[in-house]
Amino acid sequence: MPEYEFVDVYVPRGISRKEATRLLTDHAEYGHWELDRLSLMRDGSRRVRLRRRIIRQVRATW
Repeated sequence: MPEYEFVDVYVPRGISRKEATRLLTDHAEYGHWELDRLSLMRDGSRRVRLRRRIIRQVRATW
């Protein structure tokens, strides 16, 4: 079963959809994050939860 780490990103209501898309694309490209959940709040702000897989290295035995 894969393990994930999560980060929550808050996007205020004054940020346009295009800017929010660019922000999340940068997170995805450079931090290897993927979208887990997006919530649109009543005031127009967005709460975004991103996740990325935790890769554990197995120690080699001789």
